[in-house]
Amino acid sequence: MTQLETLSEFLDTANTQFQVYDLGRRVENIDMMLFNQIEALKNPYPFPTQGHAQFAIVFWREAQPPFIWFLKLPLDEQGLLSPAQRSQFIKMILEALGQDPTKALSDEEQERYANHPFSFKPSQEKLALFNALVKRQLSQQPSAQYQFAASYFAALIASPKKVDDSWQQLGLQGIADICVRLDQHNHAAEINAAFEFAPVEVQAAICQCLEHVTIDAVLAQTLFDKLSQAPVEHKHIYLRALASQAELTQKAIKQLVNYQQLDENLLITIAARNWIALKDDQTRKLYLEVLANQPQIFFNQVFADIVSIPSLRQPLLLELRNTERSEKLSAAIGGLFKALSQ
Repeated sequence: MTQLETLSEFLDTANTQFQVYDLGRRVENIDMMLFNQIEALKNPYPFPTQGHAQFAIVFWREAQPPFIWFLKLPLDEQGLLSPAQRSQFIKMILEALGQDPTKALSDEEQERYANHPFSFKPSQEKLALFNALVKRQLSQQPSAQYQFAASYFAALIASPKKVDDSWQQLGLQGIADICVRLDQHNHAAEINAAFEFAPVEVQAAICQCLEHVTIDAVLAQTLFDKLSQAPVEHKHIYLRALASQAELTQKAIKQLVNYQQLDENLLITIAARNWIALKDDQTRKLYLEVLANQPQIFFNQVFADIVSIPSLRQPLLLELRNTERSEKLSAAIGGLFKALSQ
């Protein structure tokens, strides 16, 4: 039998269909062609998190419920998957399941298998969005919480003044189900209305979900306006929801810099969720200048995080050689090199 070297080969050999989702930064589907290139070590993992790829593989056979693997695999300095650890996981799977990844396991086997060294548990918000996204993409019914959430948000438009404390019964899963279905029914308009009439707790939960989906221009403008008006301690709530909107995020960063409101919390939010905006040269320079005003250890940690993102790596490395940067940024970069040399 030919040795199985990749997860794709294993799942193809087992005659399953499968999809891959990143769960490290944002919850999003990874194109299968790209995933094959990642596994072939031809492309770096596009969304690294603390030196690892954190992703889910959803696989199924005809007329069977889907199975899910949550995997955390280390990356090398170039952002490529570590073949040794991947091979170790495949070997472990073959020993536990043979050629059938859908094989039923005993309770003891399930417990032992669930605690393997390459597993991880996504955060509650990411898990809710992931479940909603998978159900939609596999044409399954949304969760039991969906209907209550749909009724609540519909009421915001119908009778906003009559909305009471029923929001406390909203589940994050129901909100996630709504957010992955913004193009269905009247959900986009309802979510837009929520930012005018719903309590800030509901708005925060919505933003936790919206950061993982692509939103339209109307909702994006509403979020930008909320961000502009919000107190500093709440600005990160709305900024993260603009993750899919690079241009508005760039505008928001410029505004935050002008008003000297780009604090540590917002700097982390941009690095973790809104990094796409940093592809713009001017925005990246603004961000780095503000980052340089933070403590050296904070600068080092955030810079190390964003420079690991393949789409940002080259322009950030060029910034290290930019002779026109400020003295403050030069000093921060000098401190970074000093820390790396120790």
